Amino acid sequence: MTRFGVCAAAIALAVSAGTAGAQVKDFKIEAAHSEADFGIKHMAISTVHGSFHGLTGMVHFDAANVTKSSVDAVIDVTTVDTGIPARDGHLKSPDFFDTAKFPTMTFKSTSITKSADGYAVTGDLTLHGVTKSVVLKMETPSKEQIGMDKKVHRGFTATTTINRKDFGLVWAGTVASGDAMLGDDVKIELDIDAVAV
Repeated sequence: MTRFGVCAAAIALAVSAGTAGAQVKDFKIEAAHSEADFGIKHMAISTVHGSFHGLTGMVHFDAANVTKSSVDAVIDVTTVDTGIPARDGHLKSPDFFDTAKFPTMTFKSTSITKSADGYAVTGDLTLHGVTKSVVLKMETPSKEQIGMDKKVHRGFTATTTINRKDFGLVWAGTVASGDAMLGDDVKIELDIDAVAV
């Protein structure tokens, strides 16, 4: 190979390595613009909606191969908000989340696989002192955007449904006023704004 050929190959390799490195980034979940929303049936009639605002954690993102990415998130359960202060207080009590004892829930991914319309993010969800494997249905992540802070941001949206009883969230009230008033399934949607670090 000529000297020119060697130089060209070296430049191409350096550019390729730089491009590959640019596709892999660590992102910090921005609590101010991220939220975990949920919905649960009340007496099989209406759906009560609520949210958790204290969402933090890290996303290791490989844009070239999303299946090599990972997420580690923490949700502050004490931020539960259904729009009714009295109900929120009850949810924080030992009847439900028992936030004095279990102030946070965590999610740590174990694998990410491609699905027909996005990705399946499997991971360990720890809630109310119980850890179960759950699968989040994640949409294709947003493109990189430069935020007002002049930093690189990406958006991630994922949904799942869990059975509250799997996590020991069973209200020990009467049949009329307790567990029978609530559906078992809880629909969850995560909307995350993450900033590159």
